[in-house]
Amino acid sequence: MENIFLFGLPGGTEIFVILFIVLLLFGGKKIPELMRGIGKGIKEFNNAKATIETEIKEGMKETEKKELKND
Repeated sequence: MENIFLFGLPGGTEIFVILFIVLLLFGGKKIPELMRGIGKGIKEFNNAKATIETEIKEGMKETEKKELKND
């Protein structure tokens, strides 16, 4: 099985280093606020993605209806 390395470090060490850097940059009190912001951003992205998918599907249905009427 092939391991994927980031910065040449094994997986567990990578996560520890990243978490340590985040803790240093933002401090313990800011991390929950940062995570909430990330969560909101992901939620908005997923909502936008769902909206676009719905619009595309509706457009495809309309196109199919027009093609059936023309036949």
